[in-house]
Parts: sequence; C-alpha cells; structure tokens
Amino acid sequence: MAEPGGGPGTPHRPVLLIETTGLLAPERGGLFVDATLGLGGHSEAVLEASDETRVLGIDRDREALRLASERLARFGARFQCAHANFRDIARVMSGAGERVASGVLADLGVSSLQFDTPGRGFSFRHDAPLDMRMDAEGQEETAAALLERLPEEEIARVLYEYGEERKSRRIARWIIERRERGEPLRTTGELADLVARAVGHRRGERIHPATRTFQALRIAVNRELEGLGEFVETAVDLLQPQGRLAVISFHSLEDRIVKRALRRLSGHCECDPRRAPVCTCGARRAVEILTRRPVVPSEQEVGENPRARSAKLRACLKL
Repeated sequence: MAEPGGGPGTPHRPVLLIETTGLLAPERGGLFVDATLGLGGHSEAVLEASDETRVLGIDRDREALRLASERLARFGARFQCAHANFRDIARVMSGAGERVASGVLADLGVSSLQFDTPGRGFSFRHDAPLDMRMDAEGQEETAAALLERLPEEEIARVLYEYGEERKSRRIARWIIERRERGEPLRTTGELADLVARAVGHRRGERIHPATRTFQALRIAVNRELEGLGEFVETAVDLLQPQGRLAVISFHSLEDRIVKRALRRLSGHCECDPRRAPVCTCGARRAVEILTRRPVVPSEQEVGENPRARSAKLRACLKL
C-alpha cells in the first residue's frame, strides 16, 4: 500500500526545478522572494544563476528554515529568511527593507521534511500523533482536534471538497461513531485503518484509500487555500515591471484559484454582463500569462520523484 511520494528517507527534490527557474529567469539578478522556502532547493538554483541575485525566503516551519539556512549559508548575505506564512509576503518584505522584487515563487506542496518526519503526522507510513500542523508553534489545532470538534456534515464536506473523496459521508459517519464510543482518533495509524475499513481496500492497490482523507485534513488544518488568490494579487503588486511570478500547485482547487487570479490580472473579466454591466471581479491588465496551460512534470521526473506527479506550474510577467 503506497502513499504518494517516495519512501522513508526520500531525498529532497525540488519539483519542476528547471522549468521554474526558466520562467523566473533569475539570471537577471535582483531580489527573488521564495514564499514557501521549504528545504531551499528552488532558492539554491535561483542563487546559483547569478552573483547579482538575492533571495528572501519565507516559511512557517521553523525546522525547514533552519535546514534551508544551513544549505544556503554559502551564499552569505545574498540569502535571508523569515518565519511567516506566504500570505504575509508584503509585511515580510517591508520588514526586510525591500519594496519590489524581480521574482516571486510559491511551491504550495508539503515538503519532504514534513512528510518524512514521523512525529509530524503528515504520513501514515508511521504510526504517530495525528498532528499535520506546518507550524507546530503558531498553530493550536491539530488534525486530531479538528476531527474531535467538527460535526459529521462538516467532516464530510472537508473530505469531499479538499480531498475529492467520493465516500466522504461514509468515512465521516465512521469517525463520528468512533467518537461517540469515547474513542476519538489520536494517531495516523488509527485514521488510516478506519478509512481503509470504511471504504474497503483491495490488496495490491497502488494508492492507499486514506490518501485523499489525509490530504483533505492537511489542507483544512493548515488553511492552505485561505487567501491564496489574494496572495497572487499581492505578489504581482510587489513585482517590479518585467518581474515574474511562478506558482506550483498540487491540488485542483489550488490550481483553479491561481488560474482564476492570473486571468483577472491579465484583464479577463469574469463578470456576467447580464447581471453586472460594470466589472466587479477586479479584472485589470497587470500581467502577461507565460503559461497558457500549466507546466507539468515529465514522465522521467515523475519516475524519479513520485511526489511531483500532481504538480502544476503557472507563471506570469508583470507589465
């Protein structure tokens, strides 16, 4: 029973690295903001592209910041970082004394560090506390606490909307029945086993039946979709003319939000003229979209790094 991603100890591999750096064009020099620094793979490539390039890295995972800082220490003052959410990019840049950026990158996936650290509760490869918080210090509610608090209908909605789980209602009912017995879910193993029994699992299936449930809970716990569209607009506003934004998403909802935000920023009005003769969706001609269709990993990359298989890259150029 395989979970998305490599096995334990899978080395950190930045997704769509060549394609992302190609669209960001860091050889131009200037400041590049990596709004989701992770372990620093994309930032390393950006810094290596030119001695005139600087990177401001943002991440809400303190351990990721520590490891990325060690990795990028050889670049000296050209790299600096901040503990914050990607949505706080304007505040972080202002605090660092920066007004505009040559490029902004956001890789919305979960890092290898988070998946491969058993105690973080992101994976069901190890039985661990059902946590899933990206910022264990700044966030209070774990996945276990969320499942203990939400009513059945809301659990089903989260699993269906964020995990595209077709059997969300059945899984939610099983979770509530266990909770009513005074046995709330506490570990990743307990949740994975409950889902497998609730939906059924055939031996030899490549994807574990709990995969979509774990994805949905992670998105809900970390509120990953909240403010994503606003982030895209803010990032564009912070770019200098001819600056570039690149966003890598791993979920259809994420990709849809990014796509719609870029369309509005390229001047495409989404209002229904029969209902709103004057544009109210915020469309404005601020960018040129560089990826008419999302860039996806090659078969070779997916073979070498299964975690890349659902990645989609979109980018734009500020006018």
